[in-house]
Amino acid sequence: MSRATGTQEHRAVPRLGRSLSVVGLGTWQLGADWGRVDEEEALGVLRGAYAAGTTFFDTADVYGDGRSERLIGRFLRELGRDGAGAGAVCVATKAGRRGVQDPAQFTLGNLRAWTDRSRSNLGVDTLDLVQLHCPPTPVFSSAAVYDALDTLVEEGRIAAYGVSVETCEEALAAIARPHVATVQIILNVFRRRPLEEVLPAAAEAGVGVIARVPLASGLLSGRYRHDTVFAPDDHRAYNRHGESFDVGETFSGVGYANGVAAAAEFAALAPAGASPAQTALRWVLQQPGVTTVIPGARNVEQARANAAAAQLPPLPDGTLRALEALYDDRVRAEVHHRW
Repeated sequence: MSRATGTQEHRAVPRLGRSLSVVGLGTWQLGADWGRVDEEEALGVLRGAYAAGTTFFDTADVYGDGRSERLIGRFLRELGRDGAGAGAVCVATKAGRRGVQDPAQFTLGNLRAWTDRSRSNLGVDTLDLVQLHCPPTPVFSSAAVYDALDTLVEEGRIAAYGVSVETCEEALAAIARPHVATVQIILNVFRRRPLEEVLPAAAEAGVGVIARVPLASGLLSGRYRHDTVFAPDDHRAYNRHGESFDVGETFSGVGYANGVAAAAEFAALAPAGASPAQTALRWVLQQPGVTTVIPGARNVEQARANAAAAQLPPLPDGTLRALEALYDDRVRAEVHHRW
């Protein structure tokens, strides 16, 4: 079992009562919807990320219908047996997307059942952080839902709760609630609107910001071309127009042809010594108000390279201005008004 050998900056989340590594690990790809990753490869990614200093892991009950949670649960048991400090790891899961997307389904009974299933999958008595998983918009304004989550905290089933959102308006509604600890939102070089209101509001309220889809579903890695073929079970093949869930989750809502062209221009702006993916992560990390960024990884090398982005120096002003101009010229009209 690998012990943690790398170190990362950790940023405090006042409402969560703990600090998170600035580069976390998103584990959607370990469950489903990104092509098949076998169990040993998935565990290798978890071990590699931890060895590189990552202590924040994000999952959901719907990723592989619990497969991602169960893999993390096995990893946590390894840490416990190895004496490597499982208690220092923070695991965030999500709930609410395994059934019908109806606000009436978000009851105390259902939330209790959903979180109990996650507790079983992860093998823990208390979940570190539970996030509402991009539920119907009215849920974010429901006092009864937040009351139910408060009850789960009182019962010891969960330690804290947050939300994962599609839109800035949903994020602002959640931040206004007194016990919401974190907001997870898409934020990357091609999705900048959260910078305007969400990040300042979260910082003022003491709410952590978890930046997801930081590589625009891999576009910002610079690896993809117009003729790249994705596996049939990869959402980048089957959800390009929002056929299965919000299209903003796939390539950040940027049309693929435009995204590939814009990504090539982005890659040319990467500083010496940094890959395009690391440059994209570094950009997210230096936005005021961001707590952690959660890129996915399909192998150990990707996990280590992502974690290394935390050690890069801040991008210089000239690069930041060039990236803003790229967004304005290529992407803004396509995405800015939508989310």
